Amino acid sequence: DLYIPRKCSWTNRLISAKDHASVQINVGHVDQNGRYTGEYTTYAFCGFTRAAGESDYGLAQLWNKAQAAALPRVI
Repeated sequence: DLYIPRKCSWTNRLISAKDHASVQINVGHVDQNGRYTGEYTTYAFCGFTRAAGESDYGLAQLWNKAQAAALPRVI
């Protein structure tokens, strides 16, 4: 099998196989009642982002951006 490296969701840096500080987070989707729907969105953060202390800010910004894209637009 061919190794396909991941990219950091916040900085778009390649996450190498030797980056042991990197994490991958699955954020679950919930319905109106707060129940898990079985769907999730995956975010990956490289060790550089985590060492700089920017991963929590990056996750919040990426999630807010995804939520804004999902809202219906009123014209």
